[in-house]
Amino acid sequence: MPPNKILQKRGKESEITARQNIITKLGINMIKTVEVVSYNPLWPKMYEEEALLIKQALGTNCIEVHHIGSTAVPGLSAKPIIDIIPVVLNISEVDKATKSMENLGYEAKGEYGIPFRRYFQKSALARTHNVHIFEKNNAEIERHIFFRDWMRTHTDDRDAYAKLKITLAEKFPNDIDSYCLGKDAFIASIDTKTGFNKLRIVKALTDREWEAARHFRQKFFFDKVPVLDPYTWTFNHKDHVHFILYQGTYIIGYAHIQLWDDERIALRIIVIEENHRNKGFGSDFLKLIEKWLKLQNYRQLHIQSSKDAYQFYAHHHYSHMPFNDPDGYESDPRDIEIGKTL
Repeated sequence: MPPNKILQKRGKESEITARQNIITKLGINMIKTVEVVSYNPLWPKMYEEEALLIKQALGTNCIEVHHIGSTAVPGLSAKPIIDIIPVVLNISEVDKATKSMENLGYEAKGEYGIPFRRYFQKSALARTHNVHIFEKNNAEIERHIFFRDWMRTHTDDRDAYAKLKITLAEKFPNDIDSYCLGKDAFIASIDTKTGFNKLRIVKALTDREWEAARHFRQKFFFDKVPVLDPYTWTFNHKDHVHFILYQGTYIIGYAHIQLWDDERIALRIIVIEENHRNKGFGSDFLKLIEKWLKLQNYRQLHIQSSKDAYQFYAHHHYSHMPFNDPDGYESDPRDIEIGKTL
């Protein structure tokens, strides 16, 4: 579908880089020293003991718990931090259990860069556990479990991963960002091997994701002007969110939203790669964005739609609604101002 009109505003903020944000993307140890150690056979027991406590803290909302990450793979060298995924019926209800998690020594970090997650870290000075809570049927659960199970049954890949991590730890002993960035391509290659193919959205953070964001914006919007995209400053602005849509490990869509006051949001761009159109991905992407916004307590989503895209939005119950741009910028007279109460 054609992209919507993007905010026309100049800014001086610099573009963020993956090296500055990879730690948020992966949600791991904030300590600068990178330590990769040999597999510890006590890790599964440490997981079991902690999983029982976490399940009790989350109550009946928690329906299952999984040990993920390198410490869940026998024989794999890893940072000595236990990664855990509790699965819950309602992600919003997790916030009510924050005090119980704090009583176990955890710090609540909110989504911490990954949509639809609740993230907790244990022990500020020497991280011991990371807890990534997702709602039932979230694609991230399957992705992590597939990766873990692949590593458990494919020793060549397991050993290659261990070698990579040890090399990166030696190369970047005090640079956790570079360490994580160095693993990104390998992890994506394993995700492809596992056959993981579900849809998921992330906030753009890695080099590959920012490159995709630039591609979608330039090809489907600014090349039509034509000018070089002058608004990459929004990549590093707290009121702008850039979503990437994955199908499995392939990036197939991009969206840009602007957060306004008074519980309002503007959808500036939403676009699907051409060879993935007319397959329902645009609708799925829009629904995921709406769901995320509702969880953030936003109530009205505004769009300046082209005539070509209008029927798509009408199908999803968008109707005429004043755009009322708080920045006061004039709209293209060809645009149709529509919106929806979430």
